[in-house]
Amino acid sequence: MNRKISRMTSWLKCALLTTGALIIPHTAIAAEESLSQANANILWTLIAAVLVMFMQAGFAMVECGFTRAKNAANILMKNALDFSVGAIVFFLFGFAIMFGTDIGGFIGSSGFALSGYNATTPDGQWALTFWFFQSVFAATAATIVSGGIAERTKFPAYILVSLFVTAIIYPISGHWAWGSLWLGDPAAGWLEGMGFADFAGSTVVHSVGGWVALAGAIVVGARKGKYGPDGASRAIPGHNIPLAALGVFILWFGWFGFNPGSTTTADGTIGYIAVNTNLAAAAGVLGSMLAAWIKFGKPDASFTLNGALAGLVAITAGCYEVSPIGSIIIGFLAGILCVISVEFIDKVLKVDDPVGAVSVHGVCGAFGTICVGIFAAPGYGDITGLLYGGGFAPLWAQIIGVAAVFIWAFGAGFILFKVVDLIMGVRASEEEELKGLDITEHGMEAYNGFQIFTTE
Repeated sequence: MNRKISRMTSWLKCALLTTGALIIPHTAIAAEESLSQANANILWTLIAAVLVMFMQAGFAMVECGFTRAKNAANILMKNALDFSVGAIVFFLFGFAIMFGTDIGGFIGSSGFALSGYNATTPDGQWALTFWFFQSVFAATAATIVSGGIAERTKFPAYILVSLFVTAIIYPISGHWAWGSLWLGDPAAGWLEGMGFADFAGSTVVHSVGGWVALAGAIVVGARKGKYGPDGASRAIPGHNIPLAALGVFILWFGWFGFNPGSTTTADGTIGYIAVNTNLAAAAGVLGSMLAAWIKFGKPDASFTLNGALAGLVAITAGCYEVSPIGSIIIGFLAGILCVISVEFIDKVLKVDDPVGAVSVHGVCGAFGTICVGIFAAPGYGDITGLLYGGGFAPLWAQIIGVAAVFIWAFGAGFILFKVVDLIMGVRASEEEELKGLDITEHGMEAYNGFQIFTTE
């Protein structure tokens, strides 16, 4: 009833203003509208942040389902620690590095003491909300790493890796592309300055996590029994595909906060961004399913599920820039690419990635980012892609951005894993791996009474 009265009052005000029967200073009306918009922005950004936070559950379910039962509790612990440790270090360090006063386009410098903001003022309320939204993105980048090094990594070592990813690796490259988002400095971030466009983080978030995961998988090495004496790859099936499917649908749901929420503004663009997001995911399912069907003779469920994530990751960069048709094309191609990439990384590079994190997030994130320079359509975003007559400049900016972030994230990730390995060792012992990390690292079973031990 109160909402109806409020709407009627607003309508009556407008009617009286139109007829001249009510005279209110224009500045007062503008101030009221500005405050209402600010409150709407806070509400929308907070809702989106909560949706993205719930994606943490999706990542946990996907990783659990695609790995073995004896490591399920370890997967859950890593995802919980990603968000918990990540939130604190991003509060203390990461946000300032990513969004602070720019130094040469490469790093932020000013601190971000939330205690310095008065939570009773609009500025303070927005500061807190914006930090929360950005913190869940940082946690997403970190948690991608856990899937790529699952089932054979020491838990204490992983905590240290996750901490540095959230505090340093993610924020630095994030500043390159998104440095102006907080202080509004148009010169902040050297990639941003050259026209690089990554609206919601195909490269800034997902590829960073994927490339660090690739570095970690190389340093940690393959799981015992993954590759035979002749180097042939052996499948190690996940223990619970229904759980993985649940995780995929949770992630799909949360992505409607990830992409539309990146507007941080409650306006009409969130609708078509959601449409593009959904269409790309659906097309990714079809592309991955068909590719697996053709290659293996069966429509494999694991590849099909990862196809949805491939489409979502790929469209994240261009969800604001491309048309719905463009999103379908990008998602479909990403689904196909995911299958090809998983096979290539596993059988050619001999890198053991239990959940396909490198392919889904690293490769498809890079692919989707480059596609912005091709498919960005007039009337949707801020740039025009090559396909619509925008020339090679936007495409070139995207390629440079993707390459630069790969060099940084993979290089820094490789050094980080090597240093942690020297300090405490990152690889679990052979006995610990065979028994499972649930018992050896955490002293418990995820499925009490149903544990099955193997000798390979």
